[in-house]
Amino acid sequence: MTDTASSRPRPASSPDAIAAFLRGLDPAYAPTPLRTLPALARTLGVAQVLAKDESVRTLGSFKSLGGTYAGLMALARAAGTSPADLLAARPAGQPALICASDGNHGLAVAAAARFAGAPARVFLHAGVPPWRARRIRDEGAEIVRVAGTYDDAVEAAAMASRMGAGLLVADTTDDPSDPTVRDVMAGYGVMAAEIRDQAGGDRPTHLFVQAGVGGLAAAMAEGLAGWLGPPGLVVAVEPEQAACLAPALAAGHPVRVPGDLHTTAEMLSCGEASAPALTLLRRHGTKAATVTEAELMQAPKILAEAGGPATTPSGAAGLAGLVAALADPARAAEFRLDRESRVLVLVTEAALQEVVQEAVREAVRESVEEA
Repeated sequence: MTDTASSRPRPASSPDAIAAFLRGLDPAYAPTPLRTLPALARTLGVAQVLAKDESVRTLGSFKSLGGTYAGLMALARAAGTSPADLLAARPAGQPALICASDGNHGLAVAAAARFAGAPARVFLHAGVPPWRARRIRDEGAEIVRVAGTYDDAVEAAAMASRMGAGLLVADTTDDPSDPTVRDVMAGYGVMAAEIRDQAGGDRPTHLFVQAGVGGLAAAMAEGLAGWLGPPGLVVAVEPEQAACLAPALAAGHPVRVPGDLHTTAEMLSCGEASAPALTLLRRHGTKAATVTEAELMQAPKILAEAGGPATTPSGAAGLAGLVAALADPARAAEFRLDRESRVLVLVTEAALQEVVQEAVREAVRESVEEA
């Protein structure tokens, strides 16, 4: 007789355990660098700027931590086994993993399905560029295009799962206790553990972090709670064109914001915050700040000129929020920023578009030559 209690999948007990699990899948899940940017600190007039460089994380973004871990946990729960046993067996007939994405989460969920030998179906809204869709398809996933915004894709993916098409691996939900979304955030928490190990003696006093649906900011606020130096403030930065977190924090529950959500920070084009994330953000006193499209566009250039990694407006959105706050004395005072501040930002994704496009051009050239 099977011992069902012992065979049930159990979430990893710590960020270190999750990190070890992911490294068992692929050594490329090794820790990413925490870079010190002294030239940028001098330019901005603060004591220190630290940048967690997720541009070199496998798949090119931090999303590979959460989406892949949560996808494998979902498959293991459905099979009534452990993730390790699931990966060893790669059984036939597994359910599909389903998700909505702006690009990076779908790539991570597709990777989970590939590791487990399961199918995947990723719902992309109309604004996701073809090169991002191509990367997901190359991981083996089916692409489903949805008219409208990211939130329309979220609803379409959830409906498909309710209709029996597969297991939903969402990174946002209106259910505060959703286990899969909590697994996604637990995966992101690996970054916080790495930062604690890498920062040395002078702990950051502030974290400026991308908002989106709030999952990343919540994982970082939770993972760095009690460790940041005074005032220990977390500021979640969102585009003016897709600012859903500030109204949710004010209301105490997710609020759907209107509009087409079009922003140059493509990975942050979200119209409704995630309920589990919101609970953690409110618990830790997280502040929200908006930035303009011009500020988002300028941030990758500022980062590169200071010796930081190449990234996108989404990847440098936290830095955009810091630069904007320091340029506004009232906002700087609100966030208790001064010359003694040591600020941590996250560079959340690589500038991959040029690399992907060059690969496509090379493939076309090879095809023409063979013909």
